[in-house]
Order: sequence, then C-alpha cells, then structure tokens
Amino acid sequence: MYKHHSLEEKKEIIRLYESGACMVELMSRFHVRDHYLYILFGRYKKYGIEGLESYKGKHITAELKQSVILEYEKDVLPLWQICVEYDVSYTSVCRWVQQYKRGGYTELLRHCSRRRHRKDMGRPKKKEPQTELEKLQARVRWLEAENALLKKAKALMEEEESRLRGSGQKPSNH
Repeated sequence: MYKHHSLEEKKEIIRLYESGACMVELMSRFHVRDHYLYILFGRYKKYGIEGLESYKGKHITAELKQSVILEYEKDVLPLWQICVEYDVSYTSVCRWVQQYKRGGYTELLRHCSRRRHRKDMGRPKKKEPQTELEKLQARVRWLEAENALLKKAKALMEEEESRLRGSGQKPSNH
C-alpha cells in the first residue's frame, strides 16, 4: 500500500472506520492521504483481512497497463478504485498515467520492455586469476592503486601543512 503500515495498524484503521470514525480523523491520526484509505477499504471489502497484506510481486504486463489506462480514459472510476480493481499500487497507476499523458501508448509501453532480469542485477562476481601470470598482474594492479592512494594522501598532507605555515599556525606531527 501507499505507506508502510503494519498489518495491526491497518486492522486498527478498519476497526475505527467501521466504528464510525471519519476519514479526516483517520487521515490525521495515521498520517495518510484519502486515496490510501479508499484503497485500504476497497481491498478489505474485496479480499477481507488478506487484502490488507502487501500485494507485491504481481507481474505487470503491457496488457494490464493498457487496461488500466483505458479504464482511466473512460473517467468513470477514480484512480484508487482502479488500483483496487486491478490489484496495482497507486504510485504505479499515477506513473503510468503520467507516461501516457507524456507520450501516449508508445511511451507507456516503452517502459515495459526495459525490465531487467534478476540475474543481471547486482555487482558482477569477481573471477579469481587462473594462471600465475594473471595472479601477478592482479597483484601489480593492486600495488599500483595502493601506491597512487599513498601519493595522493602525502600530497594532501603536504598541502595542508603548507596552508597552515602560510597562516602562521604550527602544523601537527602526523
């Protein structure tokens, strides 16, 4: 849902609403917007308590995005109701609407094809050098980088000492 409230907080919101609390009171007390509450109530009505739990992991297809935008274009349902009907987040629907307004279906569907696969994510694994030559080359690169770092640190310390001498202060011993 919009803000990460615990399941217990969501149950409390539902309990208070069913006991007669007004929307403004709930919005103020739980620091949420009205669309969050509408989505929460809609998911509770549609799925019961299970609807209050997170619903991440739904595979978003081009067809789903097109259906949501068609529903939006009809201007019959508010965005929060579209979110409940299609089981997608409010922020996703808002982003799709912005993409659609910016460039039509081509802009909206362009973002579908940019999906990364899990195996492509993260830092690539370092492979260990196989031959003795590769090991020595890796060691040389490491020592060159270490040497460059030490030279840079020495230059910075000399620059600081020079600056302090110029201002009349006594440099500290490192």
